[in-house]
Amino acid sequence: MNDVTAVPTLDLDRYLGRWYEICRLPLKYEDETATDITATYSLNENGKVRVDNRCFNAENEPTQALGEASPVDDTNAKLKVSFLPKGLRWIPFTEGDYWVLKIDPDYQVSLVGTPDRKFLWVLARSPDLPQSTRDEYLDEARRQGFDLSQLIAPKHTGREVTNSMLEAH
Repeated sequence: MNDVTAVPTLDLDRYLGRWYEICRLPLKYEDETATDITATYSLNENGKVRVDNRCFNAENEPTQALGEASPVDDTNAKLKVSFLPKGLRWIPFTEGDYWVLKIDPDYQVSLVGTPDRKFLWVLARSPDLPQSTRDEYLDEARRQGFDLSQLIAPKHTGREVTNSMLEAH
């Protein structure tokens, strides 16, 4: 089987902003019934990418995991992500690979995975993604050797985890 391959280059500035999780492979520490999952990327003062993952958990409570990502080479398409110890159960890993495997020219849809093929996400700028687009990105995942038999597609209900919700907890 061929190695997992990331896109040749990634414009990090265009990648920043809010993404909605369309589907993923299961994560040991992430609530499978979580809804309204978002990831927001911004630049920290130290030049690293701030990762702000939010969702509503199984108890319908707002949760957040904060982390930092750093490109491992000049392509910016392969990053190492580490999450700060916040004691949140749905943090996928303490430090791991985050490779952008496919992205559309307008930076509206992204396929992210790990070189060991254990983790995979389809992310989009909108919570609704046409089935044909979703299939196109999942076809690329299959082509790169990912087993999609356990794929999870979280619900998006139109709610968003806000800062005030998190402060109230």
